[in-house]
Amino acid sequence: MKVRIVAVGRPRDRALDALYEDYAARARRLGLEWDSVTVREEAAGGRYSAEHAREREGRALLAARAARGNAIALDGAGGSWSSAALARRLPRWATPCATFLIGGPSGLHPDVPAACDEVWSLSELTLPHELARVVVAEQLYRAMTMLRGVPYHK
Repeated sequence: MKVRIVAVGRPRDRALDALYEDYAARARRLGLEWDSVTVREEAAGGRYSAEHAREREGRALLAARAARGNAIALDGAGGSWSSAALARRLPRWATPCATFLIGGPSGLHPDVPAACDEVWSLSELTLPHELARVVVAEQLYRAMTMLRGVPYHK
């Protein structure tokens, strides 16, 4: 199984980035191939309107998807699943590869969820995109522990 996390913008918060990398490393140790990609965050207000910036980010996210496999957009309008349900979905999604697309501070352009196989809502809360990366990483690690029978999930 393989995952690719594609997010808008380079992480600025070192603590959140370290936590993300820790969960990625843990998941790798359980046999999940892990690839992280960032695409450029477009600044709104100068050359681009907020909508145009989101559109440009959306095109970059979609272009960075894995060549084969499933694309999962992270969006508040998507479905929400328990950790156990995510663990059941992961083998199907991640064979050959699951690409998780995380928007920037302005969210995803509507073209991104429309082009994806699934749309996943982490919560009805609005999360900073850097924290969303950590939540995705932790949940993927948790799913792997459930699939491998490792005592982490309670």
